[in-house]
Amino acid sequence: MTLSRRDLRKLALPLAAMLALLLVAGLLAWHTQSDATQAERERSAASAARNQIEQRLRQVRNEEQEIKERAHLLQRLQSTGIAGDERRLDWMELLRDTQRDLRLPGMKYEFGVQTALDGGKLAADGWYASPLRIQFRLLHEGDLLNFLARIQKNASALVLVRACKLGSLPGQPDARAALAQLGAECEMQWLTVRRPPGKG
Repeated sequence: MTLSRRDLRKLALPLAAMLALLLVAGLLAWHTQSDATQAERERSAASAARNQIEQRLRQVRNEEQEIKERAHLLQRLQSTGIAGDERRLDWMELLRDTQRDLRLPGMKYEFGVQTALDGGKLAADGWYASPLRIQFRLLHEGDLLNFLARIQKNASALVLVRACKLGSLPGQPDARAALAQLGAECEMQWLTVRRPPGKG
């Protein structure tokens, strides 16, 4: 079958319409693909933003928990007397009361100068150490352990025992001192913490 010019003229309009429709279909497909790509980009951006918000929320919750734990620790430090200025008079009274309660035959002690624990200058906040050298006359080694345990439990400070020496005593002229069988000398640090000004 052969097409004449007349037939081609009749087909021109439908062919042009078909080409136009193909062009429109192509444009629609391209636009749809472009929209899908844009939607995927927006979905990825939204997902990243959501992940960032969730991460920040977790961080805020962790910080909140840490603040609560620090506040609880600070309350415990305050209730035990560790937070605040050193209380030497209370400490000396505690030493004497403990000696009396345990009936230790003899005790001499001397607190040294308070210093910043990190070796710097004394400031409004931070940890501070008050050194203590103490000498005992003891009936037996259990007296020393009991004394140290009571002091660490009851002191309004964090008491660290750095070193202790224990040895036998020579004969004593004093009848009460003669009861003592052992001598001990200990080096301790009594730690307190001060908070920065304006913090509760």
